[in-house]
Amino acid sequence: MNYPLSEKYMTAELMAKIMGPNPIKLEEELLTGHRIPRGATVCDLGSGQGLTSVFLAKEYGFKVYAADLWSDPEKNRRFFSDMGLNGGQIIPVKADAENLPFEKGFFDAVVSTDSYNYFGRDPEYLDNRLLPFLKNGGFIYIAVPGMKKDLHNHLPPELLLSWTPEQLDYLHDVSYWKDIVGRCRNADVLEVAEMESNDEVWADWLRQENEYAVGDRRAMEAGGGKYLNFVKIVLRKKENEHENTGH
Repeated sequence: MNYPLSEKYMTAELMAKIMGPNPIKLEEELLTGHRIPRGATVCDLGSGQGLTSVFLAKEYGFKVYAADLWSDPEKNRRFFSDMGLNGGQIIPVKADAENLPFEKGFFDAVVSTDSYNYFGRDPEYLDNRLLPFLKNGGFIYIAVPGMKKDLHNHLPPELLLSWTPEQLDYLHDVSYWKDIVGRCRNADVLEVAEMESNDEVWADWLRQENEYAVGDRRAMEAGGGKYLNFVKIVLRKKENEHENTGH
């Protein structure tokens, strides 16, 4: 597919900030035809070094909370300022996805690009940990790395050139994710589908020279990419639902 919004972010300096397959292109595909209103308050959940947050603010006009456990909020704040964004439009927050530090019903939408698979595989996560912070009728857009078909009982040797079985356990297929999010009580599942971006976003990542990208090349150069994909998940919180925290 074409990525007209992403093209302006394809500089060496900005691509050096990515932490995996190009999250900007993933996010552009994820939000194609999205239903989040301009000016909405959005949580970028697992925002990393903030590139996806900048993209959400500049290209879609959202007020963005860049929530991440492992990145430095002050460093991200300086980056946001360098990108011409002030503190009123984009706010870095050190946050654990399992214990978000926001008021209930705070967000119009949540967007999570290439991180949800680390914390969202618990079927209770949506109802207990995430949906309480979303307004009724609010949307969740998720892009996760996955497999075209779950192969955990017989992992291809190509994939094991770069990743351990424990690392690969974070990757699952569309059917797996349909089952996980389908158990959610307080949101309607609008879409769970394979994305188109796999080859393109991996190519951008493998051109980077950091140790993780270099390590991933072994599996991908051996043909491991044919087993992999990205999965798009879209949910909408049910209207007029009382918060169900599981307690």
